[in-house]
Order: sequence, then structure tokens, then C-alpha cells
Amino acid sequence: MKKILIIDDDIYIGNMLEEALTKEGYTVSRAYSGTEALFVLSQSKPDLVLLDLMLPGLNGEEILPQIEGIPVIIMSAKVDIDNKVDLLLGGAADYVTKPFNTKELLARIAVQLRGSVITSVGSTLTFDDIVLDTDTHIVTIGTSEIRLTRTEYAILKLLMQSPTQIITKSRLLDRISEDTPDCTESSLKTHISHLRAKLRKVRDKDYIEAVWGIGFKMKGA
Repeated sequence: MKKILIIDDDIYIGNMLEEALTKEGYTVSRAYSGTEALFVLSQSKPDLVLLDLMLPGLNGEEILPQIEGIPVIIMSAKVDIDNKVDLLLGGAADYVTKPFNTKELLARIAVQLRGSVITSVGSTLTFDDIVLDTDTHIVTIGTSEIRLTRTEYAILKLLMQSPTQIITKSRLLDRISEDTPDCTESSLKTHISHLRAKLRKVRDKDYIEAVWGIGFKMKGA
């Protein structure tokens, strides 16, 4: 059963969401402030977070960067396009504007959970049928071992660690630069192209998608 954390200080909206999510078979937990949310997250990891921006204490923009490896759907009355773009680039998986249609939100939640089929067991990361061993650096799809360069491995590992998030080009370069000095802004596109081709060759499907003008993310089934 999937677990969803609602971070919203509006009691009415929180109750409405909890009722709707429970009917859909989700397990729901609540937090009413940014500080409480971080405490709840430190105790258990939900499968998805619904995050309001206007919170007492730490606001949504402040706690978003601290939520890693979990898809976050922003719920906000703010309609400014630049604000939405900044939040999506900052790690949010999706953004819905209040007041929102409950059926639409439920559909967006289902999409995120369907696209985040990832598990972390010991030293392995799994997304769809890709298994990445962080100890041996071996990557497999089914019974086939995929031979990757050091840079290709570093890119895939970063994308698999946050599979529902769009990883910007600058963040990719920043996070992998220490281990892969051969990867530069001009060569990044080539490295990713080679990585996608190697993965596609095994099952004839794309596991990584480019988000035009922004970056890259894992592609859900």
C-alpha cells in the first residue's frame, strides 16, 4: 500500500485530501508545518509528498530541497509561471494550482507513483528492469550486463536516485564532476546519447527522457 504525506496547514483541505486518498487505498500521514514535515520525514519515508507552499515556520520552498528521492507534488494558490518553473527545476515532480480538481490531482498522483517504480535494497538501485549495483558498478537489464563508461554510470546513478525528478544539466554536471572530470557541458549531451543507446539496445525502449531546454529524467513505464 502506497504511503502519501500531506504537508498543509489548512485543516479543511487536508481532511478532504485524506478522505479522498484513503478511498483510493493509500495510507495517509499529515504534517501541518515545515518543521513538523521534516521530523515526519526523518521517521519514515512516504512514496509521495503533497506539499503546500504557504506553511508556518519553514515554508514549502525551504523544505523542498531537503526532500530527496521522493516525488513531490506542489499544491499552491500561486499561479506565476516563473514560480512554477523554479519549483520544477528545484526538484518538484509536478505542480497543481489551488483550488484544484480532486480527480485531476488523483490522476497526477497515480502518474507519479507509476513512474517511480524504484527500490533501494542494500547496494542496489532498481528502476523498471534496470538494476544498478553501487558497490560493483555493474548495471544489468534482465540477464544482460550493460557495459558503461565511468561517466555514463555516474549519470545513470544520479537519475535513478531521483527517478521522478527532472535533473537539470547544471545539476548533473555539478554532482558528477568530481568523479567524472571528462564530462563537460559540451560533452554531456554525447555521454547521455551513448547511455540511452546502450540501454535501448537491450529492450528496444527508452529509459531516459530529455525534457526540452531543462534536463533529463527517468522515463516511467
